[in-house]
Amino acid sequence: MIEPSLEALIEALRRLPGVGVKSAQRMAFHLLQHDREGAQRLAATLSSAVANVRHCERCHTFTEAAVCRICSDASRDARQLCVVESPADQAALERSGSYRGYYFVLMGRISPLDGVGSSDIGARALLERAADGVTEEVIIATNFTAEGEATAHVLGEALRARGLRVTRLARGVPIGSELEYVDLGTIAHALVDRR
Repeated sequence: MIEPSLEALIEALRRLPGVGVKSAQRMAFHLLQHDREGAQRLAATLSSAVANVRHCERCHTFTEAAVCRICSDASRDARQLCVVESPADQAALERSGSYRGYYFVLMGRISPLDGVGSSDIGARALLERAADGVTEEVIIATNFTAEGEATAHVLGEALRARGLRVTRLARGVPIGSELEYVDLGTIAHALVDRR
């Protein structure tokens, strides 16, 4: 028999992606048995984040200010706008240090099977942002999944219809890999997208 408070904690932890019942139980038991101070800290920081973090008015990423740090940086290249699915994707591009333009974070992707359409991911806001008169190129950097490809196609068509230059993040053989171990789909795309 599990106490109601413990059961509620386990159910709350199960909401995290990739966390099943066993993992949630392990986390809950660990926090309560070995790290009550960590549990208190986790609860306080989670509560603070929920209360203070919101979406940037310009790009929709997470921020505590009305406009995020990147959108506030006047040294960035305003001619380029990179469209990503999530703040995690934006963070990965930023860590690469190779992109100096602005972003638009969709906070999702088109998924007809899940009932998610272009209006659910902020396509209208993206089109307004891209039509600011300064943006010259929109780089679509959605993931290379079926949903990411559908999102890239729909958004690309809508952006091109407004006279914008649209490019897609390249895909191909990873650096340091050996061809015999690369999946056939990646090799095929690398051949088609060769330069």
